Amino acid sequence: MVISPKILESAGAVRKSYQPSEIIFNEGESPKYFYQIIYGSVKTNNYDESGKESIQNLLEEGDCFGETLLFLNRCYPMNAVAPTDCEILSLKKEKFIELVKSHPKFSFEINKCLSQKLYFKLIMAQNMCVQNPKTKLITLMNYLKSFENDDTRFSFLIPLTRQQMANLTGMCVETVIRTVKKLERNGELVIENGKILY
Repeated sequence: MVISPKILESAGAVRKSYQPSEIIFNEGESPKYFYQIIYGSVKTNNYDESGKESIQNLLEEGDCFGETLLFLNRCYPMNAVAPTDCEILSLKKEKFIELVKSHPKFSFEINKCLSQKLYFKLIMAQNMCVQNPKTKLITLMNYLKSFENDDTRFSFLIPLTRQQMANLTGMCVETVIRTVKKLERNGELVIENGKILY
């Protein structure tokens, strides 16, 4: 957790439950809240002219989102959607700014969170310039596994569907499926019951 739920609620945060596919905010809206996930997951995304989804980030329990733009007068450049059932704490912008000002340690936690998101964006931006599908997937899987304590081979369950991997890397799902099978044949990952172990 970036900020304890009790502290957020004492500052005026409200819990809200979302169902799969429910929109939390839309691209083009003005940011009004700091969000933190109590349980479930959230994805931020965009759609191109043809309707193809591009996932910007996948967020899990304890992650915050929407905080970046609370320090700017800019509209959301992406959507936030609940891909699963989830519960989210939302704190109004003014209350969030007051909370950060009155508790400097939260500034440090927010900076850590922002730094992590920026790092992910830089890794994925570099990855988009790569043409080799294998390199794209290995980069993504290495990034995801980098947060685990156990770095032994095949110890990490990739928490993404093939479609999500495609959306994050800019590839089509068929290319991801073919590349994953090739990586399995080469002994670079294991597939058990459709799940990827890396």
